[in-house]
This record gives sequence, structure tokens and C-alpha cells, in this order.
Amino acid sequence: MYVNFHELPTTSRVWVYQADRELSQGEIEQISKKLKHFVNHWKRHGEDLKASFVIKYNQFIILAVDEDYNDVSGCSIDDSVRIIKELQQELAVDLLNKMKVTFKDGTNINTVSLQDFKKYAQQEKIKSDTVVFNNMIQSKADFETAWEVEARKSWHAKFLV
Repeated sequence: MYVNFHELPTTSRVWVYQADRELSQGEIEQISKKLKHFVNHWKRHGEDLKASFVIKYNQFIILAVDEDYNDVSGCSIDDSVRIIKELQQELAVDLLNKMKVTFKDGTNINTVSLQDFKKYAQQEKIKSDTVVFNNMIQSKADFETAWEVEARKSWHAKFLV
């Protein structure tokens, strides 16, 4: 069952899917329509899941489930990955590549390969105060406090000079 993202408790489980490019307004509308339908019918062994999603910066899809209401199962997680794969194919966008890193350069959002990120960090083009997106977060609380964070406060810190 779909609920407003902001109404989910901070303990809700989240998954972050990062597009390899900025999404158009039309693509965002298409994603929103498809995900709202998916979330409205998302179940765990026949039981409703209380869930939502939000799209940030025209590039990130954050899917969330209130596990205090019902835990997700392996099958329900598989269903969510399946819908993301469908979106990838429909929009010709990569949403599942975990070897891409995204960071801010002023107000610009940049997505680069992990290898390039390491190189930029070694060249000190990326510094400890560079804002990065930590897509490894697992809860809504983390999303609110540790998703968009300075590199020194994230797993990205291991690449800094």
C-alpha cells in the first residue's frame, strides 16, 4: 500500500537506485506512475507492504518499506528489483550499476566510475568536504542524515588523500 514517503517512520528500510544520467521530466512522470502502481500492489506472501518512493535530483530513486508494518521477504525484494530492471529497459538508463559514484561539484551532480572517483581523489579534485551520495544506506533515518554527506563521513573516505 502506497503512503507518502514523509509519513514513513525513520526505521523504514530503503534502497537507493542511482541513474547514470539525469532523468527528464517525462521520464520522472513515467517512473512515478509505474512505481506508485507497483507500491500499491507490493506484497509479502500475500500481505500488503506499507511502502513509498521518492525521486531526488532527477537522478535517484529511493524505495522505502515500513518493516514495522510488515517485513519484506526475499521474494518481495526480488519483485522490486524486477520493476527497476523494467524501468532500466524502458528508459535506456542504468539504475543498478554499483560501480558508479556520484558527488556534487558546487550545484552540479557528477556520476563517474569508481576508478575515476579514486583518480580524482588522488589528484585532490575530490576532497574530504566534497559532498558525495552514500547509496549504501539502509534506513530512512540514514537517508535523512547520511545519504548526502561529506566524503570524509562516508565509505568514500578510504579513497581520499
